[in-house]
Amino acid sequence: MTEDDEHVMEALGRARVVVRNGKVVDVGEPSITECPLAKRFAKPVTSFDKDSIKANIEERIRAGGMFTKDRKLLACEDFVPFGASELIATGLRTGIIDAAVIAADGAGTVVVTNPSLAQGIGGKMSGLVKTCPIKEVVMGIESNGGRVLDPSSAAIDQQRGVELAKELGYRRIAVTVAKPIDAKAIRKADPEALIIGVHLTGISKESAELIVNHSDIVAGCASKWVREIAGKCALLQAGVSIPVFALSKMGKDLIAEKIKETELRLFVKVERLPVRSEKEPKPLV
Repeated sequence: MTEDDEHVMEALGRARVVVRNGKVVDVGEPSITECPLAKRFAKPVTSFDKDSIKANIEERIRAGGMFTKDRKLLACEDFVPFGASELIATGLRTGIIDAAVIAADGAGTVVVTNPSLAQGIGGKMSGLVKTCPIKEVVMGIESNGGRVLDPSSAAIDQQRGVELAKELGYRRIAVTVAKPIDAKAIRKADPEALIIGVHLTGISKESAELIVNHSDIVAGCASKWVREIAGKCALLQAGVSIPVFALSKMGKDLIAEKIKETELRLFVKVERLPVRSEKEPKPLV
């Protein structure tokens, strides 16, 4: 790593976290005060204050090498049943998709075909805003069958990532997007792409409408607007406290495949969507 080794992510209530040379150097204010998902972490986060957020990111760095040359890139275990990386891994295993475009700390936008690599990169990553290249991470991704969009800059550009995946010959492509404008552009360029909207806490009503209109799956996160708008038109809702909404047949098929694959015991009920719970992030924003 160099003096320019800086990474920015948004996590735990969309608090802006800056990591430099493997150390958390700045933590911003979160937009929510608590989240049921964070309470299920190996080391639970019960309240969103700067010290707790810093400690959580430091634990991710210690345990998984996040933002360092020691990044653990492969994982098989699910962190949550219907998270984006878990769904992508299922899609790759079952052939619903043949490649996925995701964002990796230390590498930026990458194209992956290995389910364990997809889960290892995305399982505990949230809201990557900026990263810089770490050669060991880039090499590790490529040695496990991935392709890095721009190894020299670690650019995060999901639109270009989909273009790269198509150039590599893949046709059934999933892509995670945090920017509604990216969802719209990718849908226009590749109508068959499976678009998964992620990291949507705090987006406006207009942005929620845009990403819902152009995605196959969206995560409800702590967004009041995504829950309201996606819930009204969703074909399927997976989960209640942190709901995931399938907005197309392809999205519904992917979640259904995950349901078939999991060994968890499940309860399925026909219901008017969205289904709400008292155990949800507070406040919804």
